[in-house]
Amino acid sequence: MTLALTGFALLLLLAFIGVPLAFATLAVGFFGLTYLRGFDAALAVSSQWMVDTATNYNLTIIPLFVLMGAFIHRSGISRDLFAASYAWMGRFRGGLALSGILSCAGFAAVCGSSLATAATMTRVAVPTMREFKYNDGFSAGTIAAGGTLGIMIPPSVPLAIYGIVAGEDIAQLFIAGILPGLMLVGLFMLAVVIMTWLRPGIGPRGEAMGLRATLRASYSTWPVIILFGVILGGIYGGIFTPTEAAGVGCAGAFLFGVARGHFLDRASLWAVFSETVTTTAMIFAIVFSALILAQFINLTGMPYALQAAVTAWGLGPVGLVLLICAICVLLGMVFESIGILLLIIPVFLPALSALGVDLIWFGILVIIVIELGLISPPIGMNVFTVKSVAPEIPLTAIFLGVMPYIVAMVLGGLLILMFPPIATFLPNVMR
Repeated sequence: MTLALTGFALLLLLAFIGVPLAFATLAVGFFGLTYLRGFDAALAVSSQWMVDTATNYNLTIIPLFVLMGAFIHRSGISRDLFAASYAWMGRFRGGLALSGILSCAGFAAVCGSSLATAATMTRVAVPTMREFKYNDGFSAGTIAAGGTLGIMIPPSVPLAIYGIVAGEDIAQLFIAGILPGLMLVGLFMLAVVIMTWLRPGIGPRGEAMGLRATLRASYSTWPVIILFGVILGGIYGGIFTPTEAAGVGCAGAFLFGVARGHFLDRASLWAVFSETVTTTAMIFAIVFSALILAQFINLTGMPYALQAAVTAWGLGPVGLVLLICAICVLLGMVFESIGILLLIIPVFLPALSALGVDLIWFGILVIIVIELGLISPPIGMNVFTVKSVAPEIPLTAIFLGVMPYIVAMVLGGLLILMFPPIATFLPNVMR
């Protein structure tokens, strides 16, 4: 176990000095295997794991959902989502912030990535909020927090990866994310209402729109509603698998884009496919590296040592889950969500299984905790993403702006912890 802890310490050190996560993870895993089994064995095991993973049919869901998100992003639907949300909510105090959260939720429903959701909606929503004299920190913090919905509301790439690593049904995980995702949207909107009630100046009212204009703006969001309904309805109804649903979603997103006048030339298609290949390569580099690290950790015996320690300490299922949540929050300040899942789940899976923890429920809870880490100081990844798109807003202001949403997310996690049916009701019905 000491050797595994040393490996994790080296990984954190490499990450803090700026080594990309995939390379840092690969280095620790490969050289750890070399130390335990020798160079030739480490090379053979690592290459075999990479080949086996690359040919895993279940992982084709990742590039397909990434491609669907790229089609949606470049079709301009994100602007339509914000316009429709503003048409309904803009007249209220804090209405633009409420619109930002709703449009983030809508974009997350067809994107699956927190960072992509935060980056896209920052470009769309923050300039409009500035026009209406919103507080910059509050505006940016709202979008940074709303972006975290990208990994909860299905389809979600991190949920798919969790299902593959934990051996759980991806369809059930997607269905399980619906109610918690809606709950988080409600809690975020409640945070906006409370903040603008306490400090009215940070989120003034927008312009009221007539019913006809509101309905016209809402009509433009029908592609997202149809895609979301077809994907989840098809999975829930057993019409197609999650991987097939991703393929259907890609085709639908492409056709919607063409109908709106996009993707009719080689340059626009090249941009979409380049974005997809780059993002997919980054994800798979992390996946390959984390699996090699997991092999090293397993050979050190750390997962089973932890299982024995949990039994000796008498933590019980809830105690173990809380311990994992605390670790995920700390890692979320440094790493991206996929990296955290691939580092944590293989290590603690034996102990979770031994204690009879429902892995569907745990998957939803751990995703919420990882979301929390993505906006927590000092290195919340979503906060830095928003900062990169809106560099004129001070980083400290964005971190102050996300604080109400951190409280809302903690409350959401506690509700899932105390009332597991929030996450398990729909999957149980599906069974």
